[in-house]
Amino acid sequence: MGLLQEQILSSSPSLPLLSLNHVSYLCKSVAESAKFYQEVLGFVLIRRPSSFSFEGAWLFNYGIGIHLLQCNSVNDVQQKPTVINPKDNHISFQCTDIELLKRRLEDMGMKYETALVEEGGIFVDQIFFHDPDGYMIEICNCENIPILPLSACPLKKPQSYKDSKSSKQRSLAITKALNAAEMETRMMESLFTNMIDISM
Repeated sequence: MGLLQEQILSSSPSLPLLSLNHVSYLCKSVAESAKFYQEVLGFVLIRRPSSFSFEGAWLFNYGIGIHLLQCNSVNDVQQKPTVINPKDNHISFQCTDIELLKRRLEDMGMKYETALVEEGGIFVDQIFFHDPDGYMIEICNCENIPILPLSACPLKKPQSYKDSKSSKQRSLAITKALNAAEMETRMMESLFTNMIDISM
């Protein structure tokens, strides 16, 4: 993103959006897909409007909804990919125990692919798999990577092999600084809360 684009975006008024509400998928079998989202990902079936004149199901958990719609024809739904490609369109869920999820998928006989992302000494585990209709799902611990605006991130220069050791030391220093900044933020929030409590 160029500097001009970033300035335009930062000067645009923000929209009154709250959060992602749901994702909607066209399914070959709503019953099969609903069972998958319940058993594999822990979603719960919820009531959907009775005014709908088409078959479907709504599920909810983790602050997000999954809306399943019955297709009119099997040709309306993409063919399930034979290969799991992490670069495909997908929805991603954060997870606190990747190993537990791997065991669960293995117990259910589900195929999955894993990936490991490293940024400045911080690691993110990723698991990718398909739902019954071939839609990609990712499970990760992406919260490990701090969310920083691009303006706060200096551009990286290509480094030679001999610079890699000093780069690792810099990465460690950056990680420590981020941890210190997070601790400082928490301390200030706690102090602010205590001050409010005292003043009441």
